[in-house]
Amino acid sequence: MKKLLYPILLLFITGNLFYCQTNKPKGTPSVATTQEPVRSPEQARIDLDHSPVIPASQSIGYMQVEDGFAVQLVAAEPLVNTPVAMSVDDKGRMWVVEMQGYMPDTLATGEDQPTGKIVILTDRNNDGVADDRTVFLDSLVLPRAICLIEDGILVAEPTNLWYYEIRNDKPGKRTLVDPKYTEGGNVEHQPNGLLRAMDNWIYSANSTKRYRKQGDTWLIEKTHNRGQWGISQDNYGRLYYNDNSINLLGDYFMPGLGATNKNQRNVPGFSERIVTDNRVYPARPTPGVNRGYMKGVLDDSLRLTTFTAACGPVVYRGNLFGSDYAGNVFVAEPSANLIKRNRLAEQGYVTNGTQAYQGREFLSSRDERFRPVSLYNGPDGALYVVDMYRGIIQHKTYLTTYLKGQIARRDLTLPLSCGRIYKIVPKNKVVSRVTLPDKPEELVGLLSHPNGWVRDRAQQRLIDGKHTQVIPALRQLTKEISRPLPAIHAFWTLEGLGALSIDDVQAFAKQAAWPLRMQALGVLPALLSSSTYRTYLPVLEQLVAQNDTLAAPYVAFAANALRPFDKASADRLVLTIAQKYPDNRFVAGAVVSNLQDREEAFKQELTAALPNTDLAVYTQLNRVITGSRNARGNRDPQALARAFPKGAALFSSSCQTCHGADGNGIKALAPPLNQSQWVTGDKDKLIAIVLFGLTGPVDVNGHLYKAPEINGDMPGIGYNKELANEDIAQLLSFIRRSWRNNADRITTEEVASVRQRLKDRQKAFTVAELNGL
Repeated sequence: MKKLLYPILLLFITGNLFYCQTNKPKGTPSVATTQEPVRSPEQARIDLDHSPVIPASQSIGYMQVEDGFAVQLVAAEPLVNTPVAMSVDDKGRMWVVEMQGYMPDTLATGEDQPTGKIVILTDRNNDGVADDRTVFLDSLVLPRAICLIEDGILVAEPTNLWYYEIRNDKPGKRTLVDPKYTEGGNVEHQPNGLLRAMDNWIYSANSTKRYRKQGDTWLIEKTHNRGQWGISQDNYGRLYYNDNSINLLGDYFMPGLGATNKNQRNVPGFSERIVTDNRVYPARPTPGVNRGYMKGVLDDSLRLTTFTAACGPVVYRGNLFGSDYAGNVFVAEPSANLIKRNRLAEQGYVTNGTQAYQGREFLSSRDERFRPVSLYNGPDGALYVVDMYRGIIQHKTYLTTYLKGQIARRDLTLPLSCGRIYKIVPKNKVVSRVTLPDKPEELVGLLSHPNGWVRDRAQQRLIDGKHTQVIPALRQLTKEISRPLPAIHAFWTLEGLGALSIDDVQAFAKQAAWPLRMQALGVLPALLSSSTYRTYLPVLEQLVAQNDTLAAPYVAFAANALRPFDKASADRLVLTIAQKYPDNRFVAGAVVSNLQDREEAFKQELTAALPNTDLAVYTQLNRVITGSRNARGNRDPQALARAFPKGAALFSSSCQTCHGADGNGIKALAPPLNQSQWVTGDKDKLIAIVLFGLTGPVDVNGHLYKAPEINGDMPGIGYNKELANEDIAQLLSFIRRSWRNNADRITTEEVASVRQRLKDRQKAFTVAELNGL
């Protein structure tokens, strides 16, 4: 019910008074080497058997980084403690989320204590190293994300999303933005990221909500669920993310589109696999992974072979690394102590990527406690690395007996109070931070800066300050199409100021350059209203008439926003688009996004004009129609939750993220539970799967599920000895009676019997083993 090895992301600490020592001379940045030191077999064995805490300045020496680059220390303990996320403000200060309460030991003792903090780290003498720590907020329980906006800061502290006004670096008035920001899931499966994207909305990883501040009101809208830990955007505002076993996922389309049909579980063009190669190349043996005992997880040298904790992706948008690195996506893999580099290529609206190297990484470390969990662009063009610097990297719910043994063997539990932040820069290059000015006119000038971080902040500052006096300058900048990036930022700054006009949109929609047309099409649905739709309708109709294949999905997405004001025109647009591009799966997905609870009627209408039902549009329609029919036959979830309260809660925290709230499985994660013979069939087999997990391909009702369609391994929850047999019995009874399942209950005694019989088992089952029970 959970994937193999969840991103180490969060991690840990509760009030431990032991502090690691950095011994780093002030003002002398340490740098990583590019060649691995020669080590004898005996030293290699010692390294494997023992993983001591290494001072930050020395830990950098254990890193191998791409030739021509250097790693510099920005902050380390005791100045920073278990960092998991950060944001840099206009003064160059780092606002850091410290998740000190996560997994203090293998039992997570005291995890629910209010030990988390939001701290401000300041470099007062401008030597590139933080030397001052200010606690902005403390007494938080497992805080996980922040976002600076206007004169305040969003803070994600499960289950809530708060907005604090900032007054002289102290919290002022607190507003509850969303009491259910992290509803459901456990700490490894809850929303995070809070990325303020180019379209002026705030997006999260592992969430179906997006947020926007409008005056004193917070808007909350439905969006696509994206990834697990970490989220980033490219220069055109498209989003990128990943799951723990997947290198890189992302969207082909602008982020605010297509999440409008509750019956449509997967919309083509969103959550697409951008990089399919998931191999990793650690610099050291990495036996301390949750499934290290399984064949193929480690190679002959005990090194991890594929991602198991991919997280914190960032599209590099700085101006330091050079043109070869522009738009590359870097991905953290904390369980293998490395950072991967991926190159992307675009063809139309489709983006694909490849790993930059074979057999090596952009950065890898021989220090087992080096745990990069989040990566960021910085105001100086550097790549920033948040390192939790931790031994334990797996939550107790899924902590296998094997990994507990690894933790004990190499004494990985303590200390709990380390943490580092690094930045990666090219050697022999001057690195300087851009200071954002207060004058609005100068901020407009920074929309042309080569560093994407600077462009983003200039856009946000203009919107936050409501600087409407610069609207003429912004509009002029949108006309300078020979410089698309400044023009695009000016375009969205106008949108954020409520000043985007039909002329602005039409001008972009007519451009030959697809990135400019994309922005016009991406913003159209947000501009349609009872007073504007008549003006924008001709734009959509013209795009259809011009046979603009790239624009076709966007027109279909926009039709849904048009429908409340002009049903006839919206329906005509959708039908025309479907008939013109019936075998384009992206158009099909966009068409179906319009049709909530009208899919069957539309199929009948389309069939009259387009009788070939083997086309992509029918494939998408049939999938949604089948799912909708099944949902109508589902059992009452509220009644089931009352009957099995512990089971419903356990499903929400441990199973739902991968198998879906509707039990129909999730692409790239897990197969269906709804009407699965493994759920409704033999009780002992189901109990064994949930206790110890399942690995390898699995047939569910005639369909063979295997990677990459799903994750190849499902960890069990029986390794958690604190999880009562009664709770597991309720969970299994809940899923055996949920949705369209109608199997009998599982008792506490039945769980206890299987658990006792298999008490010595330490690995997941294969299908063959289950069939032999």
